Amino acid sequence: MRELIEGILGGRLSMFSATAAQQMTDEEVVRRVLQGETALYEIIMRRHNERLYRTVRAILGNDDVEDVMQEAYLQAYRRLDQFRGDSAFLTWLTRIVIRQALGRRRRLQSKKEQLETEQEMTSRADEHTTGPEKQTFNVELRRILESAIDRMPARYRTVLILRDVQGLSTAETAESLRMTVEATKVCLHRARRRLRSLVTKQMGGAVGELFPFYAPRCDAVVHGVLSRMLPGVN
Repeated sequence: MRELIEGILGGRLSMFSATAAQQMTDEEVVRRVLQGETALYEIIMRRHNERLYRTVRAILGNDDVEDVMQEAYLQAYRRLDQFRGDSAFLTWLTRIVIRQALGRRRRLQSKKEQLETEQEMTSRADEHTTGPEKQTFNVELRRILESAIDRMPARYRTVLILRDVQGLSTAETAESLRMTVEATKVCLHRARRRLRSLVTKQMGGAVGELFPFYAPRCDAVVHGVLSRMLPGVN
């Protein structure tokens, strides 16, 4: 086992091929991790890193995102035996990530600072009433989308990311944020309304590529979590 973990942390291939990993459900991975195959937790992290990165970024902006992800993964690992399968594993994991991100945000700023920040974001968003009429390349469209979303209040931004970028259903979004379905619908409607009409019309094609989580950052999160799960392994 130690040799396997050292291989993972060193960037070498683990005993599972990409194909084999893809064929395992989250629930099967969890079961085997609980049975002692700790290294398989890497599959969970690599499978969901980008989705959770987007979720944390929606709440915090670009501050402390990877640190929060690591803490959330470690907390989830320590509580794996509490996962009962009442909801999808990703929903369960997303709730842990959201709690970690919200806790970090509360520690970083006072209520007054948070209100001032949200007011500033709203003011900046209202100043930009128009955008380019057409965008030829998806990279430019992504830049416009990310900029617009970053200016939104955190509550709207989070619901929009989970619902429209992550593709969660309204019910799943509500469950993840512990909101009612009706409140989630209202929040989503207001969030969409804040986006520029041109950006909103063009969201479909490029929205799935927003906030990419590239391999080096993915590796850094995996390395950080596994090294803390197994002290003494560098």
